[in-house]
Amino acid sequence: MSFLKSIETKSKQFNDPFTHWELNKPLTEGQIKEIINADIDNPVEHNLNYDGTRAIDGGEGIYREGYSDGGKALKFRCFITKENYKDFPNLTSFIEELQKKETHEKVSSLIGKDLSNAYVRVEVICDRKGFWLKPHCDIKEKLMSCLLFVNEFNESEDLGTDFYDKDLNKVKTLPYRNNYGYFFTSGPNTWHGMEKKEIVKERRCLQVNYVSFQTDWKVK
Repeated sequence: MSFLKSIETKSKQFNDPFTHWELNKPLTEGQIKEIINADIDNPVEHNLNYDGTRAIDGGEGIYREGYSDGGKALKFRCFITKENYKDFPNLTSFIEELQKKETHEKVSSLIGKDLSNAYVRVEVICDRKGFWLKPHCDIKEKLMSCLLFVNEFNESEDLGTDFYDKDLNKVKTLPYRNNYGYFFTSGPNTWHGMEKKEIVKERRCLQVNYVSFQTDWKVK
């Protein structure tokens, strides 16, 4: 129960520029290894350029409309599903932790949203050279947005997520530290993204959401 323990004993709430929590050591070593070893295509090798979104091969952001598999962008995205979960036993255990009542009730009490009928969505992310993410607010269907960093390659701590105020002035950058991260709930002024920065090798993360649309993993 590393994620719940991190929330209960190793998290800190911030209210600027919007309410969010930073987490320390939310992942186990086994989960970190699976995130590092997940096989994700490199867009550069396919002559594709990042466009400020995560749908870079014609998927046109269809995942934002509630498609749990990421639409056409799947080969550049690695969602943990009932089709591939046997390849990720430790991350499947992580999903099972999020499904547990004690976990989603704790998160619910913090973010102020009912997660009793939510679903879990987990994606391994590997951002390479040229990646950037335009400032945006998540859709309301993302009841909890969470990103957990895995920095095993001594990348710059500046590669964390950038948070903005309602006028899109950058207020803070979450530090891209190994086994560190943050979460918040979607709202009209929860502007976040990542400005263009130098990624030397790769930027690995685990994206974690409680969502209102159906995935393979309903809470219990």
